[in-house]
Amino acid sequence: MPPEPTEPAEPSAPPARPNEPRFPDGPKPDPADSHHERRIRSFQPRRGRVTTAQGDALQRLWPQWGLDVDGQRVLDLPALFARDGAPAVDRIVLEIGFGMGEATAQMAAEDPATGILAVDVHTPGQGNLLNLAERNGLTNVRVANGDAIILLRSMLPAASLDGVRVYFPDPWPKKRHVKRRLVQPEFLSLVAGPMKPGALLHCATDWEDYAEQMLEVLSAHPDFENTVPDGGYAPRPAFRPLTRFEGKGLDKSHVVHDLLFRRA
Repeated sequence: MPPEPTEPAEPSAPPARPNEPRFPDGPKPDPADSHHERRIRSFQPRRGRVTTAQGDALQRLWPQWGLDVDGQRVLDLPALFARDGAPAVDRIVLEIGFGMGEATAQMAAEDPATGILAVDVHTPGQGNLLNLAERNGLTNVRVANGDAIILLRSMLPAASLDGVRVYFPDPWPKKRHVKRRLVQPEFLSLVAGPMKPGALLHCATDWEDYAEQMLEVLSAHPDFENTVPDGGYAPRPAFRPLTRFEGKGLDKSHVVHDLLFRRA
């Protein structure tokens, strides 16, 4: 019997010519010229294959819904979410690392009063999230391209965020790479600045030793207090959907831990 027909793969966006930006009206490859900044990084830039739909979304929607993390200006967050007459939002949260954006789009759809500033360095994910936002009529998502540390340190006003979400950050499982993990005491001191008193820092991971590290450093940090009375992990809140990374972890029998701490 002849093989059954398969769905054709979505074509990739055409590559840029030499010395020509990949998406002239889209995100820059290195907006903060960050290769000159010498510090240990918690991420590795992943450009990957950009589909035609993702590339089209980056080209068309980036000027309206995207921003490059260049470290050169302080953002007016209410104005950012009110751009082009979008409905005002009541709260603004920062999501650090959103993968392909499916969970981000779902949270935005289920809570339109909350603006989500989602930052990542993964170009296909940026395009996919913009495409999902347009397809689902979401006006409460803004996509930031670049290093979240530079965004936190240089571009967000004090007490401007109602929450920060860090879902399934790179676990850097090898012992020699543990120092690259994002959730460290220095990161917590940095993220506390733009958070309002009472704002929620929500972390989730399916790596047991990383969960233990998160709980230890969060519990010891003076700017945060655990929302769980006994000081342990929290149940997954209803507003956090199951993510693709979470599903992969569950398939491997990983245990997922949520940590919910309030800004003191």
